[in-house]
Amino acid sequence: MAALLTNARLATPEGIRDGLALRVAGGAIDAIAPIESFAESDDRVVDLSGALITPGLIDVQVNGGGGVMLCDAPELSTLEKMVRAHRPYGTTAMLPTLITSDLDIMRRTAEAVNEALQSDMPGILGVHFEGPLLNPARKGVHDHTLFLRPEKEVFDILTSIQGGKTLVTLAPEQVGVDMISELVSHGVIVSIGHTDCTFEQAQAAFAAGATCATHLFNAMPPMLGRAPGPVAAAALDRNVYCGLIVDGHHVDPASMRFAVRANGVPRTILVTDAMSNVGADLCDFKLGNTEVHYSDGRLATAEGTLAGSALSMAEAVRNAVSMLDLLPEEVIAMATRSPAELLGLEGALGTLQVGRRADLTVFDEQLQVTHTMVAGDLQAHSFDQGRG
Repeated sequence: MAALLTNARLATPEGIRDGLALRVAGGAIDAIAPIESFAESDDRVVDLSGALITPGLIDVQVNGGGGVMLCDAPELSTLEKMVRAHRPYGTTAMLPTLITSDLDIMRRTAEAVNEALQSDMPGILGVHFEGPLLNPARKGVHDHTLFLRPEKEVFDILTSIQGGKTLVTLAPEQVGVDMISELVSHGVIVSIGHTDCTFEQAQAAFAAGATCATHLFNAMPPMLGRAPGPVAAAALDRNVYCGLIVDGHHVDPASMRFAVRANGVPRTILVTDAMSNVGADLCDFKLGNTEVHYSDGRLATAEGTLAGSALSMAEAVRNAVSMLDLLPEEVIAMATRSPAELLGLEGALGTLQVGRRADLTVFDEQLQVTHTMVAGDLQAHSFDQGRG
C-alpha cells in the first residue's frame, strides 16, 4: 500500500515548504501536493507532527559503525552492520570506505561490495577506497607501510566494482595525471587527499578529471599567501566538490566558513569519516596495531593524531547549522544534493522530487532524526541509539 506522509514541512529544491503532503508508492516519491489533493485517497496516512522531511542523508566517507570497521572484516555482514548503525542518524545511503589496506583486504572489500550491489542491499551505493595511493608525508593515521605506487594490480581492484559507484582518494603527486585520467575513463570518481601537492599539481589533477577534495584542510598542506596549495585549488575550481568533517575537531569553524563561502554550498559535502564508534558504546579500539582513544567527541592516537571521527551525519548537520552560519536547508543540501551530484546520482537521489527514490530523513525541530525511509521502507528512531 502507498504511504501518505502528512503534517510535515518539506525541504524541496525551492526551499522549505509547508502545507504539502508526500506520497510514496513502489519505493519512489509518487506525488508532492497540497494535502487537499489527497482527500479521496485510501493510502496509509503517516502524521509526522510538524517534522521536517528531507532527502535521505548520503555519506561518502564511512569507515565503520556499530562496533565494526570495514578494514577489519571486509565482508557482507560488516556492510550490513554499518548500514544498520548509521541509519538511526539519518544516513540512508553510503559509500563504505576502506582506509589503506593490503591488496587482499582490497580485493575482499571489492567482492563484498559487489555482492551487496548485486543483491540490492539497501543503503550501499558502492565503495570509497581511501588509499593506498597516498603520500607518506600526509599519512594521518594510515599505515604508510601499505602505501603503493600505481600498479596494474591496484588499478584492477580500483576499477572492479560493478553496478555501483567507486570513489578513490589519492595523492596526485604520487600517481601522475595519466593515472587519474585512466581511472576517470573507467568511471571512477577521483578525489585528492592525503597529499602534499602544490597548487599547480592540484590544478593538473582537476584538469585530468579529479572532481573532489577529501576532508578539505586535513592531511594536506595549509593554504599560505605564497603557497596556496590544494586547499585553494579545490575551493577555486567550480567543478570540484570539497568534503568537510564538521565535528569541531578536524577543522576550525572559521576555516570551514571560508571554504563554504569560496566553494559555495552546492560544491560542499558533509562527510563523517566515521569509525566503529558510531552506533556503538565503544571508547577505545585498535586500528591495525594503533590504539585509538575516544575523549570529548574526539578520536585520536596516543600521540594526538586524529583517527577518523565519532561523528554521525545527523550530528554533522546540527554542527554545520550552529558553526557555519548557514540555514538548515543549505546544510541539508550539503548532506544530500551535493553528494548525489558528486556521484552522478542526482537523477535518483538527493532531492525531494517526483520519481526520485523514496530515501527520506525526518527531523524534529532540534534536528534530531525521528524517522528514515529507504526505498519506501519507513522506520522510526529514538535518540538513544548509541554514540552519534
